[in-house]
Amino acid sequence: MARNENPKAKERMDAFVNVLRDGSQSAMQIYAALQQDNPTQAGYLVAPEQFVSELIKELADNTFMRQKARVLPPLSGAHSLGYPTRTAGMASFAWGTELSAPTADTSLAFGKREFKPRPGTSEILISKTLVRNVANADALIRGEIAEEVAAKLETAYMTGNGANCPLGLFVASADGINTDRDISTGNTATDIKFDGLMEAKFAIKDKYQPRCEWVFHRDAIKRIAKLKDSNGQYVWQPSVQMGAPDMLLGKRVNSSEYAPNTFGAGLYVGIYGDLTNYWICDSMGMEIQVLAELYARTNQIDYLCRIETDGAPVMPAAFARVTLGQ
Repeated sequence: MARNENPKAKERMDAFVNVLRDGSQSAMQIYAALQQDNPTQAGYLVAPEQFVSELIKELADNTFMRQKARVLPPLSGAHSLGYPTRTAGMASFAWGTELSAPTADTSLAFGKREFKPRPGTSEILISKTLVRNVANADALIRGEIAEEVAAKLETAYMTGNGANCPLGLFVASADGINTDRDISTGNTATDIKFDGLMEAKFAIKDKYQPRCEWVFHRDAIKRIAKLKDSNGQYVWQPSVQMGAPDMLLGKRVNSSEYAPNTFGAGLYVGIYGDLTNYWICDSMGMEIQVLAELYARTNQIDYLCRIETDGAPVMPAAFARVTLGQ
C-alpha cells in the first residue's frame, strides 16, 4: 500500500469491487451502513468516492461538450437553479444642452433562466460467471456505463428538445437559441458554401469571437474540406502538428457524431459560437446500484446507473447556427 493511501478507503474500495464481482454478501454485511432501505433485494451499495470520480472522468473524456461548456456546481437542497438574465438593455441616453432633462428608461428588462436537473438512468445485466472470472470487473462496468451515458448526454447537448432532458444547440427555442441566430445566407438548399461559413462567423459580435469554435458532424466536415475560395485555395486547414486541432477560418473545429448530418432545405448542419455559453447543471453525482439477487434465477447481476442533469444555451448572441438555404 502506498505511504499516503488511506487504509480505510482502500478497505472500502476492495469491498465494493468484491460486490461488483460476485455480489459478495459478506462485503455487504461489513459495510451495511452504506446500504439503503431495501435489503430484501440485496439493497444497493453506494459507490466509494474513488469509483464515482473515475466514472465522471470517463464521461468527460467521451463527451467534449462537458469539457467545453460551463458545468455549474451541483445543486444543494433545491430542485432547480434559477439565474437572472437581462432580456433587453437600456435605451435612454440622449445628447442635449446643459439644462436638458433626462428621459427615464423603459427598455431595460430582466427574465430568468431555470435549470431543472432531470433523471437519466441506465441498466446493465451481467452474467455472474463473467463478472467472477474478469479480473477488473469494476473497470468493465465503468466502461460500459460511460459509453452508454456519454452517448445519451452528447445527443441531448446537441439535439435534445428540453422536455425532461437538456436543450440542445441545434434546437430552435426561446429558452435557448432562437431562429434569429440561424444563418443560411450564402448556402444552397443542399450544401454548405464558403460564403455561408463566412456569414456565420461574422454573425457573432467581437466580444465572443476569442472563444468561438465550430461544431459539425464528420459528414459536414468532409464536404467543407472540399470547399475552395475564389482563388482556388482550400478553406479547410488540416492540422500538420500532432495534437493540434483542425482549423476553419482560423477557428477550431469540433467533430461530433451527434451533430445533424442530414443535408436538406432549411436544416441545421453546424454551429459556430462560444461553447462556454452552454451551461450544464447536475444535482447529483453518478449513483450505481447493485442488485445481486433480483436476477439470481438467470445467473445475472443487475447494475443500475442514475444521474440527474440539465443543460441549455444561455446566451443566443454567442452562437450562429449554420443553416442550409430554402
